[in-house]
Amino acid sequence: MDSSYNPSSFEPKIYEKWEESGAFAAKTEVSGHDKAKTFLITMPPPNVTGVLHMGHALFVSIQDTFARWKRMQGYNTLWLPGSDHAGIATQVMVERQVESEGTSRVKLGREAFVKRIWEWKEEYGGTIQDQIRSLGASCDWDRELFTLDDKSSRAVRESFARLYHDGLIYRGERIVNWSSGLQTAISDLEVEQRPVQGAFYHVKYLLADGSGDSLTVATTRPETIFADVAVAVHPEDERFKKFHGKDVIVPLTGRHVPIILDDYVDKEFGTGALKITPGHDVNDWAIGQRHGLTTLTTIGKDGKLNEIAGEFAGMVAAHSRKRIAEKLKADGLLVKEEKHNYELGYCQRTGVVVEPLVSIQWFVKMKTLADKAITAASGEDAALRFYPDYWKKTWFEWHNNIQDWCISRQLWWGHRIPAWHCAKCEKITVPKSYKDADPSVCSHCGSPSLNQDPDVLDTWYSSGLWPISTLGWPEKTPELETFYPTLRFDEARGGKEARALMETGSDILTFWVSRMVTMCTHFMDGKLPFEDVYLHAMVRDEKGQKMSKTKGNVVDPLDVTEKHGADALRLTLIALSGQGRNVNLDLKRLEGYSAFINKLWNASRFALMQLEEKGVKSYQDPLKDTGSLDFVDRWLLSELEATVQKVNSDLTNYRPDAAFQAIYQ
Repeated sequence: MDSSYNPSSFEPKIYEKWEESGAFAAKTEVSGHDKAKTFLITMPPPNVTGVLHMGHALFVSIQDTFARWKRMQGYNTLWLPGSDHAGIATQVMVERQVESEGTSRVKLGREAFVKRIWEWKEEYGGTIQDQIRSLGASCDWDRELFTLDDKSSRAVRESFARLYHDGLIYRGERIVNWSSGLQTAISDLEVEQRPVQGAFYHVKYLLADGSGDSLTVATTRPETIFADVAVAVHPEDERFKKFHGKDVIVPLTGRHVPIILDDYVDKEFGTGALKITPGHDVNDWAIGQRHGLTTLTTIGKDGKLNEIAGEFAGMVAAHSRKRIAEKLKADGLLVKEEKHNYELGYCQRTGVVVEPLVSIQWFVKMKTLADKAITAASGEDAALRFYPDYWKKTWFEWHNNIQDWCISRQLWWGHRIPAWHCAKCEKITVPKSYKDADPSVCSHCGSPSLNQDPDVLDTWYSSGLWPISTLGWPEKTPELETFYPTLRFDEARGGKEARALMETGSDILTFWVSRMVTMCTHFMDGKLPFEDVYLHAMVRDEKGQKMSKTKGNVVDPLDVTEKHGADALRLTLIALSGQGRNVNLDLKRLEGYSAFINKLWNASRFALMQLEEKGVKSYQDPLKDTGSLDFVDRWLLSELEATVQKVNSDLTNYRPDAAFQAIYQ
């Protein structure tokens, strides 16, 4: 053996031997006791567009720790890898590529453009998986899946068909996050909240009775005034008692709208009077639904004011604000303007302001599904547990206040919605099963004039099915039978060990973990996809600041492994990954753990030299004959046993950081 450990010389060779030997492969055909002793970790599928970052390195380090530990305990362990088609991210990347060639996706057409994305995926899509391998991840790579594979497509079509025919999927008009840059609805996760320095515009709304009396509304968005349909006050606010049941005139429009009473209004915020614009605000939309108000829109999908804005039509909404304020002032309706700092949503991909807009989209009714997720985590002996435990509060808040889930996206890359519109009767045909062929005639009127819905499903839809699609659902496969947990959402844990672990970032608890629990529990007759959820925090720099290219503090894991090796990086991340704490990556700590690995190398080298010198050819268990051992040997064995017990206890409680410290000390 070399006198010092050189990771670049040994790590790739060792990993290659592991893979060739089948060391990472799980067994599917098992029965009896072996069937009960299985353990499943489903890798959060990284985006196919991605390259390795420290967040990936952290989840690989943690998940690999638990996968190898369970194998050492004799469990038939499946760590299932895969990658996500990442609808928006991938489409945007390839759009930029074709635009650099002097064309566009529109010019290419849908079929040709999607073909280009598949070509891009085949050429570049495996990059991140090779990088994950370089970290020593002991995944069962023979089972690797992609969220647009045939397996995933079957699960998506089957789930959509069942939910639609059970009345849980519908197409309708609701308010969504709209990206004018991408021209699609987007999820909350794709909206980046940024602090902005804005203003509160205090605007006078004259009573419609001609009395000259008025009430004042404070708004940060005067450009939406054109779509106001009411003014709301709190029913117990004495200041506005005299206005109950009256109408006001919407400034700049001349329209009369009612003054309504609603408990949502905060008496202490602004002026206590709230303009209601259901077409451009999520909370106003809810108020509008409660009061049966009409919905108007003044901002179009292009982000510009439309014709109801009169002289301001055609202006970009955000750019029109100052001009509209000037007009209000000229008309004597701007009472005052005061500085106000608040957060505004921007599209993560384009940097354009996200507009809450009313749009016809596809939705999943979430209330029934969410109730099971609440039950699963409730009680002293809950079936579903979180580590750290305080994430239960977020879980309950999210599901108790859940809204219907917008699952459609106006993209070309992704699972196209398996629904067909009839040009004759305007009704929708959805096949009853994934086994059914695409319909050729309308199921309602028999007309052959059918067109498939142009939208694709939200990426989180197929990701929500990941624990079952990867195991072959809707087919009753051996993998599903062997590895899918059997604990129901409404059962007490009763001391049972978890058969599946979901380890992921705390930032996607409500976006991904929630989708998996609600969707998979529904389709698997109430059985949870995993019993334990371990949520890691963010990797930041040594000062606790978020890593970003603009700050110049990004640490590339590949640079670290090239210099210090994968083990040193993994140990550092594990050591710093205490539950609930951000991982503040200190490279000096990493150098220390690199030296620790070298000590292990030298200790092993010394031991092997001694064994060779003494002619020891095979291993003999010292515990079989402890009487022949001297005091020091027995003490060493007792210390080893105590460490083993401590490590097992710490890992059982999802404290890999404490387990490592027990070994390190």
